[in-house]
Amino acid sequence: MSEEKSRPPQDRPWESGWAPDTTRAPGTRRLWLAGALALATITACVTAVTVMENAPQEPAHRAAEPTTLGSSAPGGLISFATPSKSSTATPGAHRGRPSPTPATSAPTGSAAAPKPQQETTGPPRSTSPAKPSQRPASPGTSIRSVNHPDRHWRVRSGSVHLDRIGSGAESREDATFRRVPGLADSSCASFATADGRYLRHRSFVLVEDADDGSALFRADATFCPRPAASPGAVMLESVNYPGRFVRHRDFRLRLDSYEHNALYRADSAFRLVAGLG
Repeated sequence: MSEEKSRPPQDRPWESGWAPDTTRAPGTRRLWLAGALALATITACVTAVTVMENAPQEPAHRAAEPTTLGSSAPGGLISFATPSKSSTATPGAHRGRPSPTPATSAPTGSAAAPKPQQETTGPPRSTSPAKPSQRPASPGTSIRSVNHPDRHWRVRSGSVHLDRIGSGAESREDATFRRVPGLADSSCASFATADGRYLRHRSFVLVEDADDGSALFRADATFCPRPAASPGAVMLESVNYPGRFVRHRDFRLRLDSYEHNALYRADSAFRLVAGLG
């Protein structure tokens, strides 16, 4: 019994005071790991020193192109360091060069300035008499009936009638119009009165009205000349009511649909003659 108690258990030697053999050096693997870490640290330091030594050489080559660095560098030490040297030299050089050019060009510009001013004052004087000369060039247009040659279009009481025109200046002026390119179609015609109004149809009756700037007004005041049966005469077709022509009925001008008879063709035929006014 005593011999069994004195033998220490093999899996728990420390409970009986028994210790393993210590002749072997402990931590061999740790020493290897420490050595490898030291070598890695030394290698990293050598690499860093090499990079730091080569770093100044790169900006030395790029210093010749400060503009490309400033535009391409996203920001950092290189973009801040290299442009600072070139920027101090270039602004002074660029600012110093243009400064004499305005000084030398200023006197030449100021000396030449009075000459154009004197020349520009002349044309307005010559153009002022040209305005009145344009008025007689367009004496106006009067519209005469084919089957009633002694009657012309005349604005009376706001509407257009087929009247006999006397010798009075007022009646002649009311029977004279200014023919202009059509307000809705330049290939057609519009007729303006002496007071700046236009002839238009309203409820198919020809009246005098002021231009309100609307598309409806421009269309109502535009008439397209068409060949008439009588030589030298025209029929005036409405641009927004194709097939309706200006004709006189009871000596009042209106828009009527085309009719295939001699009376309609005679009542819708007019001659554009020189203005009476």
